[in-house]
Amino acid sequence: MAEEKLPPPKSSEAKSGSGAAAGKPAAAGAARKKKLWKNVTVARAYIQSSFNNTIVSITDEQGQVIVWATAGSCGFKGTKKGTPFAAQITADTAARKAADIGVKQVHVLVKGPGAGRETAIRGLQGAGLSILSIRDVTPIPHDGCRPPKPRRV
Repeated sequence: MAEEKLPPPKSSEAKSGSGAAAGKPAAAGAARKKKLWKNVTVARAYIQSSFNNTIVSITDEQGQVIVWATAGSCGFKGTKKGTPFAAQITADTAARKAADIGVKQVHVLVKGPGAGRETAIRGLQGAGLSILSIRDVTPIPHDGCRPPKPRRV
């Protein structure tokens, strides 16, 4: 059985010092160090495509997010965020960021009913990432919620 590496335990800065007593967060003054990603060649690309927006998150095999992009972060506003073109640009932006880190191959997991599902996958492919598999992980209710009662007109 392989031993898994766990993250180090949380520090007890909040228990000691005057920062916690004054009601301030413990790490408010300290600048957060950016995590360096090395040797990530195979990743997962999660595409969440709703009617209003498209979110592309690229994670490592454990599920920790490496890079992400949304249609809003790519400069689209309002109803344009839900278009296939916005989804393609969003996926392209996320894929280029991931390629800079060293990602070469991705497993794609698509979620949601939006218009940008297929074009986001094409955007990942167009940016130079090799797609290993595509899965649809849209949640489907087996019996679902109780439907609304009929309208009385």
